[in-house]
Amino acid sequence: MASLIFENQELPSPAPVESEAPAASPADGNGKPRRGRVTAESLASKQREISVSEFFAKNRHLLGFDNPRKALLTTVKEAVDNALDACEEAGLLPDIWVRIEGLAENRFRVSVQDNGPGIIKKQIPLIFGKLLYGSKFHRLRQSRGQQGIGISAAGMYGLLTTGRPVSIVSRTGPKKPVHFYQIQIDTKHNRPEIVNGKGEGVDIPPNDGAAEFLREHQLHWQDVEHGTLVAIELEAKYQRGRGSVDEYLEQTAIANPHVTLYYRDPDGKAHDYPRVAESLPAEPKEIKPHPYGVELGTLITMLKDSKSGTLGRFLTESFSRISPAVAKRIAQAAALSIRANPKRLGRTQAEALFHALQNEKVQSPAVDCLSPIGEELILRGMRQMVPGEFYTAVTRPPAVYRGNPFQVEVGLTYGGGPATYRVSRELLEELLAETDARTLRQFLTTTFDGVGPEGADKLLREARLRARMSPGRLKTRERDQLFEALRRVNLSEGQTMNVLRYANRVPLLFQAGACAITQTVMSTNWRAYGLAQSRNALPAGPVTLMVHIASVWVPFTSESKEAVAGYPEIQKELRLAFQAVGRRLGMYLRRRNQVKAQGERRNIFLRYLREVADAVAVIRGVDRDEIHAHLMQVAKRVTAAADMQLDEHGNPIVEDGEEDFAGPVLIVPPAESAVPVSAEKRPGEVQSRLFTDE
Repeated sequence: MASLIFENQELPSPAPVESEAPAASPADGNGKPRRGRVTAESLASKQREISVSEFFAKNRHLLGFDNPRKALLTTVKEAVDNALDACEEAGLLPDIWVRIEGLAENRFRVSVQDNGPGIIKKQIPLIFGKLLYGSKFHRLRQSRGQQGIGISAAGMYGLLTTGRPVSIVSRTGPKKPVHFYQIQIDTKHNRPEIVNGKGEGVDIPPNDGAAEFLREHQLHWQDVEHGTLVAIELEAKYQRGRGSVDEYLEQTAIANPHVTLYYRDPDGKAHDYPRVAESLPAEPKEIKPHPYGVELGTLITMLKDSKSGTLGRFLTESFSRISPAVAKRIAQAAALSIRANPKRLGRTQAEALFHALQNEKVQSPAVDCLSPIGEELILRGMRQMVPGEFYTAVTRPPAVYRGNPFQVEVGLTYGGGPATYRVSRELLEELLAETDARTLRQFLTTTFDGVGPEGADKLLREARLRARMSPGRLKTRERDQLFEALRRVNLSEGQTMNVLRYANRVPLLFQAGACAITQTVMSTNWRAYGLAQSRNALPAGPVTLMVHIASVWVPFTSESKEAVAGYPEIQKELRLAFQAVGRRLGMYLRRRNQVKAQGERRNIFLRYLREVADAVAVIRGVDRDEIHAHLMQVAKRVTAAADMQLDEHGNPIVEDGEEDFAGPVLIVPPAESAVPVSAEKRPGEVQSRLFTDE
């Protein structure tokens, strides 16, 4: 390396070495200690195996535990996701109890219980005390969890920050005992350690007061016939607003309308989200890998581990959509015998087989491995949680990326105003006290969905407050001014689109900028559908966009599962879904604007028709009332669009009731909207004053 760097430079000749040189000084010429020589044997003595638990203990930010606030959310998310998966696989309508208790400053206990099938005794330590242990990694079917890391990593984080083990309570039947474990993970060996019951846990017999016994250990066990409770004590920070536990649970209720959530926050306040659907989603089925998704190294490993006696059986048993006839064509294209032993194929033969698999036209994989939410349930979920006046949803046909089936669903809500209208004075006080924002402008943009920089400036001007003021140091009068501005200012024009991202029904609350969903939203031309939009930015308007990706393997950008990778096939389906809901929104906005424009035109006619009738009556000597009546009929005819009424599906109410939105649409009457009347001028108010003499 040195000879390459200095080959064009003239180097001085080295000084001759004295035969009896003095002993080397412990320091070199610049005063630093001279580095001693290290042998290969000494290097080898320092090398050792690193367990996966030890690696993630030092790199916990990869799993979503990079700050106390996010750690609290990740813990709740992993526990709730596991509870929902367990209930759905058992065919039970989920009931989930979530409780967060404040124990000290920046120290909380999170407990999540479900009414699922429970966990058998010998599996409890492995599930909660061993990383990369689970049943979902090798299955190709839609599920919330994928890697077997989440809940055990949350317990490991709690152990690292508080030194307290994870508490697990599980019951598999009404006549079965209640299993109670306290587990901590041995990070050096990635194995569980049971710390109660002399290393074997505790079994509470049925009908023996399990709730009272567990209450002594600060566990709030709901007396269910079967279910699981996990409690983790951790160092965290609870904060409301964007990216909080409250927001996660609200969004979970939207994408899972069949779930009932009972939530108790650290202040003891109850937030319950009842289910709006009484049926479970269709159960996804497990499928085999598709040949288009396999790579050469994976194929070689599959050939070596195969238990099939022939190549034909290997192809039909290892891959989906390969029939015996297709397997024969693949073998012929690879110049291999259909009766060849797959274990004896060399690397060259395996590579030929790989190319034959990729070149053969194989039918797309089956889509019964997916369980989409459905357009009707998306509308019902958004109607319950997101206030608005126009709702629509679309479910795209299944598609494939790298041999993995996936499906895109999008729901859109227009109107309803930003989240600032729903803020009470008490909640504002709590948000100001809990925020870590440095300036008031930053507090407004990061706390409330849909409030962009322009909206924040508008609120600050109305409240007569400076943008760089500290939120935590506002005086009582300044807080009153801010609260009144939140209630009074209409932010519909400056409001930015609120994007709710989901993957397999799980909300994604962080890394929005790195997610393919957000990037595709910004690259879509929303101006064609009546929304204002700057280049490469989210569109402006009172719009909430829900985006759901269902797949057997969601391509997350990291182990924390917060952003979806930008595969071209996924972005194409997203764009087509956005265009579908955008066309319906544009049709609704054009009709609404037409009604408003014709109403304003009619108001101008009404302002002068009486005077025109009086003048004509004087000039022609005719009856004034008769002339006025004729002019009113003409005004009504030329502004007939102002009388157009839309049904709940957004279609004009005509005799044949023809629908032309080409998809499910729900329009809510203005009286049912959650936005205060003073905050927005409604077209209905204009129409109610038409054809009056006042």
